[in-house]
Amino acid sequence: MTGQGRAFVLHKAKELGVEDRPVQTLDGLPGDHVLVRPSFTGICGSDVHYAQTGRCGDFIVKEPMILGHESSGIVIALGKDLPESRRSLKVGDPVALEPGATCKTCVHCRRGAYELCPDIRFAATPPYDGTLQSAYALPAEVVYKLPESMTLEDGAMIEPLAVAVQAVARVGQLQPNQNVAIFGAGPVGLLCLAVAKAFNARRIAVADINEERLAFARSYGATDTVTPARPPPASEGPEALAQFAEKTVSAPAPSGFNAQLRGPDAFDLVLDCTGAPVCIATGISLTAEGGTFVQVGMGVSNVTIPMSSVLTKMMSIKGSFRYGAGVYDLAISLVARGLIDLKPLVTHRYSFEEAPAAFKAMVDGKGSDGKAPIKVLIAGVEA
Repeated sequence: MTGQGRAFVLHKAKELGVEDRPVQTLDGLPGDHVLVRPSFTGICGSDVHYAQTGRCGDFIVKEPMILGHESSGIVIALGKDLPESRRSLKVGDPVALEPGATCKTCVHCRRGAYELCPDIRFAATPPYDGTLQSAYALPAEVVYKLPESMTLEDGAMIEPLAVAVQAVARVGQLQPNQNVAIFGAGPVGLLCLAVAKAFNARRIAVADINEERLAFARSYGATDTVTPARPPPASEGPEALAQFAEKTVSAPAPSGFNAQLRGPDAFDLVLDCTGAPVCIATGISLTAEGGTFVQVGMGVSNVTIPMSSVLTKMMSIKGSFRYGAGVYDLAISLVARGLIDLKPLVTHRYSFEEAPAAFKAMVDGKGSDGKAPIKVLIAGVEA
């Protein structure tokens, strides 16, 4: 595959669309690389942030950038020096893409925490192009052949599932029969629910203000759902926020968790998948004595937290970012063994040329069918 192809390019906030771009090849790349034709790509919240504001957290779009990083595809070319673990790859193989190439030599890479590599080249993170294009090249070690039981749509969902596996299993270190609370019933929150269920959590409570998504969470394995009351405005200060958090922790369902901080019904692991300050404050207040709070969602840079509660409960606060060594393998295994079903999460599908409409559906919160999307997939460029 050579010459001109198609790509979905973001120039700056709210200026994006499908256009012609040269097709990637393996020319000039190390021999351990593989060229893949993307088959399906999911739209991530970070893609929407870039499209709407030109930035996501501290990452700012300064030059035109191809979007997309949640992808599956078909191998179309192989380098001449593949690592031993990938020498069985063949042209035509269906694969899931782990969209980050690392230096392999820094202290983080050497200890297996390569998500912290300072030189990581992550797809659709400025200044690196993403996967919404005719072909995409990446090191073979981050290309995973899909088992026969999995579809290419499943393969595109492995990237967000890996985020959830990292948060719940690796960072949160969930144990069987523990209780989990999740703030946010978006795709990552729902996938954290799926992982918690696969790891035999006893109680899984999901909080959100969207009743439609909470209904889905109940159908997907949540034992409890919570619709918190409207939080106080930021102008009322941290005291009002702390009072709201404490009330939400103790209030009965459906507006609260009816939770204790010790005992069999306390929440051993709490995950915030929103980044909203009110969810962070409430989640920390909800975490059991000796429990763990994991921040998954990326929101505002600075928040007020109840530090005295952290201290007296001797709880842990951890951040979870992307995924590290072995997480993709575990994510694929959970799906292949039937412990997680990804198919219900895919609510909307678009062709490549309809990519602008796919992004509009995410921004508007509804597709052309009038239904709220959970996960939107964009098909690859037609061969």
